[in-house]
Amino acid sequence: MPDPRPAPEYGFGRPATEAEIKAWNVEVAPNGEGLPPGRGTVKAGATVFAKKCASCHGATGKEGPMPQLVGGQGTLATDRPVRTVGSYWPYATTLYDYVARAMPYQAPGSLQPDEVYALVAWILFQNGIVTEDTVMDARTLPTVRMPNRHGFVSDPRPDVAK
Repeated sequence: MPDPRPAPEYGFGRPATEAEIKAWNVEVAPNGEGLPPGRGTVKAGATVFAKKCASCHGATGKEGPMPQLVGGQGTLATDRPVRTVGSYWPYATTLYDYVARAMPYQAPGSLQPDEVYALVAWILFQNGIVTEDTVMDARTLPTVRMPNRHGFVSDPRPDVAK
């Protein structure tokens, strides 16, 4: 039910333009539906990562101070699971979606599709999931099989979408 009270006014900001809404309104499904045009390589991803990500995730994606992106394989069943892209994430396409929406931390949504594809390629390479010569795009990304793809169970509640 919509709130019947008038929206408060704070004296700053402006309505988003249609172009801004269109740019932010990207939704990528596990099967790759919604991936935009573009492409990126592991090599290009290394450059983007060094410039825009390493200050938070470390030079190799393992150091932090923000969450570790690389490693953790074989730790999920231990007392100290390390949930990384390589150990935990079930779909590579959701990595694209998350990076495009939320990264870099200080400027979320500012990366171009080629940069996001390149970062995804580099992160997957660092986790040993793709080879160094991999080119990531809307066709190849959905074909990546993540190590923990079958590590999740479906929600059995009847009111939850499958």
